[in-house]
Amino acid sequence: MEKERLSIDEITQEYKESVLKLIRYIPWMESKQGKRVGSSYEGNGVDKITLSIPVYDSTLLSFIKEAKDTNLMDRNYAYAYSRYRMKTDEDELRCIASAKISDMALLKGILSKYVYRGMTKATVWNEGIENGVLLATLHKMQALIEFYEGTPLEK
Repeated sequence: MEKERLSIDEITQEYKESVLKLIRYIPWMESKQGKRVGSSYEGNGVDKITLSIPVYDSTLLSFIKEAKDTNLMDRNYAYAYSRYRMKTDEDELRCIASAKISDMALLKGILSKYVYRGMTKATVWNEGIENGVLLATLHKMQALIEFYEGTPLEK
């Protein structure tokens, strides 16, 4: 409840540094949108019956590691999904597009879902890049902070 009453300046100051760390990955995400950024290991002795081992792009793994170390992660991301009635990636993109600075909990929730769920379900990180949700989330966070700060964030 206390977090909901923060002023715009407090919100931008709270998240600016974390957003600054993650927007470095925007050009990479733009180049990978619509493409798979991972595959399954198919080395010696691995056949179709064996459990597949996911292999990810090193930049994606760097992004995930850095995102986990920011204050943009929320283990209770499910509350944002129920509050904003998001069920599909189209719902996510619609909510991202209409988000305001006071909706940073929504954006944190979306980012958190992809980071945390991808740690247990191999396809989630790929989905976040392919469908553009992670990219849209970072763009929106950057745009909101830049708008209220009055200056562009340096990448």
